[in-house]
Amino acid sequence: MTPLIAVKKPALEIAHILQHHLEDYKRQYRLGPEHQKILSDLLNCRTAKMGGRVERCDTCGSLRILYHSCRNRHCPKCQHMPRERWLAKRQAEILPVNYFHVVFTLPHELNAVILNHKKLMLNGLFAAAAQTLLRFGQNELGGRLGFLAVLHTWDQTLKAHFHLHCLVAGGVVADNGQRWIPFKANYLFNQRALSLVFRGKFMQLIHRACQTQRLKCDPQWYQTLKHTLFAKNWVVSVRDPVKDPQQVLDYLARYTHRVAIANSRITSLQNGMVTFTAKNRKKNRTEPITISAVKFIRRFLLHSLPTGLVRIRHYGFLANRNRRANLSAVRVLLGLAPASHTPPASLEELMRQLTGVDITTCPCCHRGHMHLLFEIPNYWARAPTRRLACAG
Repeated sequence: MTPLIAVKKPALEIAHILQHHLEDYKRQYRLGPEHQKILSDLLNCRTAKMGGRVERCDTCGSLRILYHSCRNRHCPKCQHMPRERWLAKRQAEILPVNYFHVVFTLPHELNAVILNHKKLMLNGLFAAAAQTLLRFGQNELGGRLGFLAVLHTWDQTLKAHFHLHCLVAGGVVADNGQRWIPFKANYLFNQRALSLVFRGKFMQLIHRACQTQRLKCDPQWYQTLKHTLFAKNWVVSVRDPVKDPQQVLDYLARYTHRVAIANSRITSLQNGMVTFTAKNRKKNRTEPITISAVKFIRRFLLHSLPTGLVRIRHYGFLANRNRRANLSAVRVLLGLAPASHTPPASLEELMRQLTGVDITTCPCCHRGHMHLLFEIPNYWARAPTRRLACAG
């Protein structure tokens, strides 16, 4: 009899919470099409419904069944490989200069508006932050900055907290393109000045959206909100510079391709209650948080992104359109050799680099190699066949 290689049983994860309590959630809240797609993908990720492949060892004949991932950007199980591939591409783009970490945060008074107009408001957050940084680079140093921005929408307790993490290269390309102008020491820009300009830019975008009816709102409500927001100090934080290129990649790995909560933070699911860990930054410790499963699902879905919204964006001389040419020019200005561009690694090569494990080797006999025996079609591809069989 051909031995079947057992797949390790997964730990507690979001899919388990959905399996047991999604119906409870649907009795209290309506699910829109985007939420239905996300939850369906998370429930079916790496199951027979996604299809997969059956492999057989060429030495001992053991069989291994591997089911496909859902590849949904909200799925905590599907982000590791996309992140590693993305980081591999960025490795050739890192310059040997200081990088500054800047965080732009929207006031919580805007949360309700953002949740009801996500695409409009989140695009506005990107635009306001980018315009602010580009303006300061132009006015203070007379050149064009290069930076990337990553959207996060959550805090440690899964509540709405809309902010951008920006990683800014430590210099500008002069307007004439003939000089690289570095920032002085560990100083980027004044936080207070950044905050004021960011607030002005974002409020200008809101005002324009109200005028053009893209944001439909009552004039009196808008005036009240406007006064409230202008009375607040908007939080813009400039962190200590990152000086080592490898640390820059570590920073990127920490902030890109993240979802609202990793499965590793979920510790318990009992009697309709979910317990997960959260960092208490004020007390500098990790604490358990316990909420109902319905509330957990609701908080998780607060952080779903509209279809087509890009959450990692590049600006200035790092903008997508001319990034490679611009980086080549910057390297010449810095007196560096041209960057080497290696072809993307295969899944097998990436796994070997990251874990030291050859996934093509048979885990049963450790001598043979696993070869594709046949593909398992996904549920949606099989469904028409079943319907035709039933009809016959």
